[in-house]
Amino acid sequence: MQEFTARRAESKPLPEPAKQPANSRRNRLVGFACAGVAVLSLLASDGLLRAAALVGAGLALPQGADTLLYPAAEAASEVTQQALEGTPPQKIVLADTKAFDIAATPKDIEVFMEEALSELAGQRRDGDIKRKTYTAKDATHAWGRLTVRNTTKTQANRDLSKDLEAPIGLQLDKGKPAVLIFHTHTTEGFEIIERPWYAADWSSRTENGAKSIVRVGTEMAKALERAGWQVIHDTNIYDRQYTGAYDKSRAAVLKHLEENPGILVTLDVHRDAIHTDKGVHIKPAAEIGGKDAAQVMIITGLREGAIAGYADWEENLRFAVKLHMVAEERYPGLMRPLFFAPRKYNMDVTPYSLLLEMGADANTLEEAAYSGRLIGDALAGLLEGYTVDN
Repeated sequence: MQEFTARRAESKPLPEPAKQPANSRRNRLVGFACAGVAVLSLLASDGLLRAAALVGAGLALPQGADTLLYPAAEAASEVTQQALEGTPPQKIVLADTKAFDIAATPKDIEVFMEEALSELAGQRRDGDIKRKTYTAKDATHAWGRLTVRNTTKTQANRDLSKDLEAPIGLQLDKGKPAVLIFHTHTTEGFEIIERPWYAADWSSRTENGAKSIVRVGTEMAKALERAGWQVIHDTNIYDRQYTGAYDKSRAAVLKHLEENPGILVTLDVHRDAIHTDKGVHIKPAAEIGGKDAAQVMIITGLREGAIAGYADWEENLRFAVKLHMVAEERYPGLMRPLFFAPRKYNMDVTPYSLLLEMGADANTLEEAAYSGRLIGDALAGLLEGYTVDN
């Protein structure tokens, strides 16, 4: 079956724990001593020693024993090199996720799912939903875990691993708003309940921000804020009239930038729509932490052909590949191949502006919200390397 992305086809730019046996006083003292060693290791050593110390003290690692604890500001250069060499890196999460369960389903989304079971019970099956994990096989180019779908003409043979290594001029002040999240197609929504089919008479589009792509942006913003970043999340609706939505969101973005000159990173957060010629809806998903997350695709463009006035496209590209790689290092499988194409949208407003596709219309809200937290966490880790104090 031939797949196509509907976005491109539209006439727009693209128990309580079990009780343990009582320990002797000596065993308790030994346990306390081991725990003390773990605390000292957390303070004085790097991620691998921290994980070993926790295990030695009998303390649980978050999200499984294969997880390493890294503070957000630590460099991930070794992992990046492993990824370029094709060595699967271990999953990395922020140390503060020990207190925050990044994989937990928000309570209100659980309620939405329960309500949908009865509200949508009368729907009939009109077509199939197929789960697909996009990999290097779906890319035109791959450098280890950096996978790219390059549809450009003038940069068709560009080695993006060099862009990954290249420095960028990003400098951010954590004391001021640094990131803007907005949604040109604000009413884009998702399936609510998991099922292998869709109903044609039901539209996922909604102005309810708790159920639309806005919710995904909210999860991203919260992840960034937990890491100490100040975020402006624009939840205004720009697509009540589909034509002209990009013009409307652009005007709003420029106003935000004028009012908050510290903002250099802008993210236009969408969801995709991937349908085959046989009417199958594709759900891009990957299992992360024992549950499905909607796969994420970064779109970045260039000045080519009819695309003009895009002076900083190379800086955008370098920022895009770095975010892609950090996300893949932390959460292998989260990213679809980066889409490098003759597009601009509103990605020219700053040198660090990207468009993100968070899953597709066949993904569930829960899967997309989970991905929002994951990509937000990855972005927070990336930005730490570009604070003005560094």
